[in-house]
Amino acid sequence: MSLFELPLGTPARIAEIQGGQQLTRRLLGLGLRVGSEVAVLHHRHRGVVLSAGGTRVALGGGVAEKLFVEPLTAGEASVG
Repeated sequence: MSLFELPLGTPARIAEIQGGQQLTRRLLGLGLRVGSEVAVLHHRHRGVVLSAGGTRVALGGGVAEKLFVEPLTAGEASVG
């Protein structure tokens, strides 16, 4: 499922980034990469605000739809 589809507060791990090198570099600069644990805090207009590595990150809907995540079980999650 895409990050944009992830229900609020559900911890997940980024499994795939469907974008070019420019998007991947931009996300790396924000601390987001395959394997990063995230949780959506708010849906804003057409974007999302998420928690990742103890910080809040805002992403537009176009970017959020290119990040594919796998929801984590309560035992796997460390975000929150």
